[in-house]
Amino acid sequence: MERKQGFFAALRGEVARGLSPARARRKSDAVETAVALRFTGGVGGGGGGGGGGGGGEMLAPLMEGPDPETGDGERGGGVRARREGWGHWVRGQLSRSPSSVAVAAAGAGAARNDLRLLLGVMGAPLAPVHVCAAEPLPHLSVKDTPIETSSAQYILQQYLAASGGHKLLASVRNAYTMGKVRMVATEFEAAGRVVKNRSASRCAEPGRFVLWKMAPEMWYIELAVGGSKVHAGCNGKLVWRHTPWLGAHAAKGPVRPLRRALQGLDPLTTASMFAGARCIGERKVNGEDCFILKLCTDQETLKSRSEGLAEIIRHVMFGYFSQRTGLLVHMEDSHLTRIQSTTGGDAVYWETTINSFIEDYRPVEGIMIAHSGRSAVTLFRFGEVAMSHTKTRMEEAWNIEEVAFNVPGLSMDCFIPPTDIKSGSVGETMELSHGEKSKTGPPQGHRAKVAALEKVEEEKVAWSGTILQDRN
Repeated sequence: MERKQGFFAALRGEVARGLSPARARRKSDAVETAVALRFTGGVGGGGGGGGGGGGGEMLAPLMEGPDPETGDGERGGGVRARREGWGHWVRGQLSRSPSSVAVAAAGAGAARNDLRLLLGVMGAPLAPVHVCAAEPLPHLSVKDTPIETSSAQYILQQYLAASGGHKLLASVRNAYTMGKVRMVATEFEAAGRVVKNRSASRCAEPGRFVLWKMAPEMWYIELAVGGSKVHAGCNGKLVWRHTPWLGAHAAKGPVRPLRRALQGLDPLTTASMFAGARCIGERKVNGEDCFILKLCTDQETLKSRSEGLAEIIRHVMFGYFSQRTGLLVHMEDSHLTRIQSTTGGDAVYWETTINSFIEDYRPVEGIMIAHSGRSAVTLFRFGEVAMSHTKTRMEEAWNIEEVAFNVPGLSMDCFIPPTDIKSGSVGETMELSHGEKSKTGPPQGHRAKVAALEKVEEEKVAWSGTILQDRN
């Protein structure tokens, strides 16, 4: 006689076989009827099996996993279950594990790649040209001077006056700044398809940075975002940087200031940077009338920053100075690099554009310092067939928490480069070439995004030190 089954044994059999909802609905009436009859002893052998005819049946012990003795006679499930048993069930569960592990690993890899892209482009880019703030600005003159140049000199004189005056700014021997940042990749475009980050506000990577400066040309920055740390510095003769993916190395080209310092943190260096600029017109920025100064990097500097098959074609910076306050409220720079193919094919071009909006000026010891701002970055790759063009957009917001000038005890020893700097130098062009070679690893869904990441110009990176914990 067929062994009778308890209610939970029957239900366990249905779950173990993984029936779909549709199949479960088709069999629901039969299952309910069979269960009811089993409890009353009115089916298949009546009261012959272990329970009485009217007193119901004792429930079978609960087992985790498939019951090798449970099945549906119509489909031969009992025979199949007895044959396969526990071993097959465990193997089936384990066989599904690699797919979930692969998905998790792919997601983690994409997050690491996005973070590297953010840090490589926005973390600590350098200014276009060499600057020495100790050198006096050109004397304001309108005789035998183009109107564009004399206008720019006048605008810079007004900027220095609005920032606190040249005398006060020149008295600053060193400066300390601490702030926090949030970075996020907002959009990626490839082959005419645009993928937007609809949860950008929630996915933004928080971080903190510390910046030290000392006259005339020494600086050092530490920045930590999303668990990754980068740092860079300059001792007045050498610009060095350290990234987790390239280690410590010297930057190629002349000594240049940190772009982040020009974002309303160092007025004297900013004025010296635009000393050779021209006034090209006016424009409204956030509803405020501004003068526009344009600074172009000279060919000698561009050549010194180029290397091998990669050539830096141009690096242009625009400064927007408010006509109302005289302060710098917007800064934009565009950087174009060409990488020639080793096989003789078409060259690949990389253009990086950074737009920074500088806000919330407040006096600190008599010097006007911008206490917040935001940057929008576009990284555009083109030059091959149109379908291979890619465009990545990123954003950063920052807030300044502490600023101090003439800090006691700060000396040149604080700006000594690390001892493990690699011999020679690594310019942005070599880093781009390095990225071209490292395309393996990412899953198919993230391949285009990682390709852009690998080839990003890490020339704009300068990093250091220990992780700074976000205390908010």
